[in-house]
Amino acid sequence: QVQLVESGGGLVQAGGSLRLSCSASGFIFGISTMGWYRQAPGKQRELVATIGSAGGTNAADSVKGRFTISRDNAKNTVYLQMSSLKPEDTAVYYCNAKYSSIWNYWGQGTQVTVSS
Repeated sequence: QVQLVESGGGLVQAGGSLRLSCSASGFIFGISTMGWYRQAPGKQRELVATIGSAGGTNAADSVKGRFTISRDNAKNTVYLQMSSLKPEDTAVYYCNAKYSSIWNYWGQGTQVTVSS
């Protein structure tokens, strides 16, 4: 069955760094667009960054220059390197796998908390 398992979340001080990982199985990882989204309390889920099958990336303006998305197709894993973290980055971070309109899968989420 399809699984997206996020890890790497936690509590960090403002200015610190974290690296999130999402290990995928049960679908064709290499052709999927992989993404990270986040949802803060009381807010809608929002895009953080995506990476296409060919490696092209897209990121929200709020994280550009601070967060980097990457993928390792040999390991079926997508990463989110987060640096210069701010309290407003506090949210549950979700991994997403999408391929056209054929599939759209979500992980269970991992909590990131940035203290000031």
